[in-house]
Amino acid sequence: MSSRYLPGILAMAAVVVASNILVQFLFGQWLTWGAFTYPLAFLVTDIMNRVYGVAAARRVVFVGFLVGVACSLIGTQIMGEFGPLVTLRIALGSGLAFLTAQLLDVAIFDRLRDRGWWQAPVLSSIIGSTVDTALFFTIAFSGALAFLEPGNDVSWAGEVLPLLGVGPAAPLWVSLAVADWMVKLSLAVVALIPFRVITRKLMAQVA
Repeated sequence: MSSRYLPGILAMAAVVVASNILVQFLFGQWLTWGAFTYPLAFLVTDIMNRVYGVAAARRVVFVGFLVGVACSLIGTQIMGEFGPLVTLRIALGSGLAFLTAQLLDVAIFDRLRDRGWWQAPVLSSIIGSTVDTALFFTIAFSGALAFLEPGNDVSWAGEVLPLLGVGPAAPLWVSLAVADWMVKLSLAVVALIPFRVITRKLMAQVA
């Protein structure tokens, strides 16, 4: 693997590790601090895609996936107040969501790379983030998938409450998913600034 990909690899690894740590700390009622760092993975992927191409972006994604698997394995060995910090469902949801969403982001970005400079990163990140959120929260907390880990009681996530405290009645995990998704969408737009600055600088060096 080319040494020029190393900054992207290290950045992706840092985002994944930081997010796995920060997800343990609550931010308000519906979020964790990890919700604000994890979307940066899409920024890293899109920068690599724009500057070095699809193959490089996919390599960085796979590195991020392997780092995430390692974090999950470590998390399963750390006991919290209610059991392991990372359950089988969380590990499965996290891994599948990350790999699926990131590879989808790479593919969509590549299809749109010849359009306006902002369209590829925004649309690929929004679609990827939506898929990521839907997969992770459904696999990790939906009562319909309790058979994945019968010994893991996630009934707390199914408690019916007003959506985000103000909307129609919905399971708690749906509110958590919607709040997470809204942060991802917001950061997809904000990330356009560093995306533009960093890609211009890197492409000038590559040229």
